[in-house]
Amino acid sequence: MKDKFTILCISSYEKGHDFLRQCKEEGARVFLLTSKSLENADWPKESIDDIFYINDVDKQWKMEDVIYGVSFLSRKHKLNRIVALDDFDVEKAASLREHLRTPGMGDTTARYFRDKLAMRMRAKEVGILVPDFVHVLNHDEINQFMENNEPPYVLKPRLQAGAIGIKKINNPIEFWEIANSLGDQQSFYLLEKFVPGDIYHVDTIVYNNKIEFAIASEYGKPPMEVAHEGRVFSTKTIKRGTDLEKALLYLNKDVMNSLGLVRGISHTEFIKSHKDGKLYFLETSARVGGANIHELVKAASGIDLWREWAKIEVSSEFKGYQLPEVKNDYAGLILSLAKQEWPNLDNYNEKEIVWKLQKKYHAGLVCAADSFEKVNELLQKYTERFYNDFFTSQPLPDKPTA
Repeated sequence: MKDKFTILCISSYEKGHDFLRQCKEEGARVFLLTSKSLENADWPKESIDDIFYINDVDKQWKMEDVIYGVSFLSRKHKLNRIVALDDFDVEKAASLREHLRTPGMGDTTARYFRDKLAMRMRAKEVGILVPDFVHVLNHDEINQFMENNEPPYVLKPRLQAGAIGIKKINNPIEFWEIANSLGDQQSFYLLEKFVPGDIYHVDTIVYNNKIEFAIASEYGKPPMEVAHEGRVFSTKTIKRGTDLEKALLYLNKDVMNSLGLVRGISHTEFIKSHKDGKLYFLETSARVGGANIHELVKAASGIDLWREWAKIEVSSEFKGYQLPEVKNDYAGLILSLAKQEWPNLDNYNEKEIVWKLQKKYHAGLVCAADSFEKVNELLQKYTERFYNDFFTSQPLPDKPTA
């Protein structure tokens, strides 16, 4: 590999340590652009050639400063790749690629992987099922939507991540009270029909428009319920070879092809409606899934999404990309806010436990086995124990926090 191959990683949150390490192991020069508030974060500095900080208020960056700063850096260093490590940075990276004409996802494609309205509209255009929705823009269209769809509804910010800012709406009067309070921010939201069902996620590696790897999993409770009502979070890989797995992987392929991800990692969510039994596309992203889902994937398949993403961005430029051997185990992940500052998981000592979370006021673990039934049994048992041993809750903020 040429010595001067340089990758700029952008992250307004502390994450992606293994991505940074793998880039360095692949021989790249690694730059990190991050928030000034993360100056004392535990970044793997041995794998980073230089770190640049952007002044931020509540994780908000002034894009003009980002463009000026990165353009100045580019006077001396050719940036071969620009990668956003967090969902909130996808648009920043796309804008920089457009400005510097660096290879990778530009503004239009990035919208499909960040903007909940854009991704739904595109999916609907190509015939992928999505829950009925309307842009919170034209009031006549909104009223028509509510006449045609029974409540409840879900009000979603177009550009937030996860369940942040999402509100369940029980009737039109409640909607208009909230919409009016939004003022000029209304157009940054969409209103969607609430579809009760089981929610799944597919985590994917894409290289040169081809899906190299995909694994399907099922949430224990819907993420919105976990976030807003206070629940223990869990997810598990689904049984392989089933009609459900085949349908999820096929639909995921349709989504990736339709939205135009050329290379990278995607975390995509679907819902199987309790009413009609059909699978609906909910949303997608061009990043590794949050909530430590990469540990679930690694335990079940042996595939480290962060490190494989780094290989795709760096070494594939010179030698192509080769997916490592995949194992076919099953895994389950469980997470909870904890009432203890440092929860003690010593009593969780079954041989199937392969990972434990080390984070203040959080408890979490991953279990893995070659049997779906064993993982399912353990996850049910651990969920009950977590409620007794650790569980606490707090309101979800309307905006992202550190």
